[in-house]
Amino acid sequence: MSDTAQPASSAIQVEMAGADIIAETDRKGKPSGLFWPWFAANISVFGICNGAFVLGFGISFAQAAIAGTIGIVFSFLLCGLVAMAGKRGSAPTMVLSRAAMGVNGNRIASIISWILTVGWETVLTAMATMATATVFKELGWGDGNVIKIIGLVVVAVLIVGGGIIGFDMIMKMQTVITIVTAVLTVGYVALVFNKVDLGALTAIPAGSFEMVIGAGILAMTAFGLGWVNAAADYSRYLPRKASTGGVVFWTTFGAAAPVVLLVFFGILLTGSDAKLAEAMNAYDPIGALSAVLPTWYLVPFMLVAVLGLVGGAVMDIYSSGLALVAAGLPVKRPVAAAIDGTIMIAGTIYIVFGPDSFFTVFQGFLITLGVPIAAWAGIMLADVLMRRKDYDEIDLFDSKGRYGSWPAAPLVIIGVAAVVGWGLVVNSYASWLNWQGYFMGILGGKDGGWAYANLGVVVALAIGFLGTWVFRRGAVRRQEARPARVVGESA
Repeated sequence: MSDTAQPASSAIQVEMAGADIIAETDRKGKPSGLFWPWFAANISVFGICNGAFVLGFGISFAQAAIAGTIGIVFSFLLCGLVAMAGKRGSAPTMVLSRAAMGVNGNRIASIISWILTVGWETVLTAMATMATATVFKELGWGDGNVIKIIGLVVVAVLIVGGGIIGFDMIMKMQTVITIVTAVLTVGYVALVFNKVDLGALTAIPAGSFEMVIGAGILAMTAFGLGWVNAAADYSRYLPRKASTGGVVFWTTFGAAAPVVLLVFFGILLTGSDAKLAEAMNAYDPIGALSAVLPTWYLVPFMLVAVLGLVGGAVMDIYSSGLALVAAGLPVKRPVAAAIDGTIMIAGTIYIVFGPDSFFTVFQGFLITLGVPIAAWAGIMLADVLMRRKDYDEIDLFDSKGRYGSWPAAPLVIIGVAAVVGWGLVVNSYASWLNWQGYFMGILGGKDGGWAYANLGVVVALAIGFLGTWVFRRGAVRRQEARPARVVGESA
């Protein structure tokens, strides 16, 4: 096992703890403190854009509101449940996942998690950069590549700097971001609420059952399901005696509350204005929101847009660094965060200065990685719920210990879930993704009613959960029956 974290200090220092178990003396805070990072990470006005995406499935206002709310709350409840593992084990999510996947087998899940979080932080950084350039253009202060470069530099410094310094800096950043963005977002809603047209909303025709399911799954994939692999990274600093129910509640509530409200308002706004909905499905979705604002509020809007996206991206870069260390890269956590920051900047440059196909690529990215991460989430969730004792801190780092090295069952489960899941999604957002959907023939084909419902994500989650619940209960009981090891004791 690696060294434990350094003793706590009142001054903010670069956090060196990576895959470490957080020492008892460094565990601090209350479950209610989880509200701040999760709220800040999800207060982004991108939630308004997702209202347009949910409604874009061709469903009515009421159907979109219900499907979006259920998908959001359910997906963040998964995060809340997995966050319990952080309090029990005081280690990052992708280290605690070794109990479910095996010490070496978990490298597969860690790599998938790393790709997903790096992808998310890149997308958020790109949106913040594009939003900055759009607002500057609307103000008449100039546009073009120079403004984009300046925006990218400012955003990257905040995200990469916070990610490298670590937990304490991120918690302080998120508290400020929560307060500022919440106030400014309320201002945005107040200024554009007169754009809501109830007549236009009620005139939207209802969609099919399949379309409603697809909208709900999109909400799941776009929000909570993308955070499950990082859910325990913040609860790991809580004392073991902290309330388990509090961990679940504050994680779920802090993350879901802003998203539900923003998506609902996005449905109201874009359902009232077809042109705005079309613009938000294009290259710069957040920038499109500035078109309905009075000029004097453009600077506050830019601030709320950028800070909201930074709040999500800084948590992503922190967790992506932890996932990279958990995958086995022999570097310290700050170095891993710096590596991820470099990749993030390169990816942002491609999105911002490359082809204007942002949203299509983004959807394809979400669906493709959403399937295996949903399978892992099902496995991890079942494993967490079956356990009655804390994790063994030594065996989490020992491939010869109780959790095993390459246990067959979870690896087979995640493989089967991914194969079945990819077969039940239609992914035409890029030519290199057309191979998916090979099982859609049993549901009417790739052009049938279920074509874009993305059932594969939910099926992968269910296979992961049920497969683990049925085939791994005995293994979990045997693991917990073994006495705890002491440092220096062999397996």
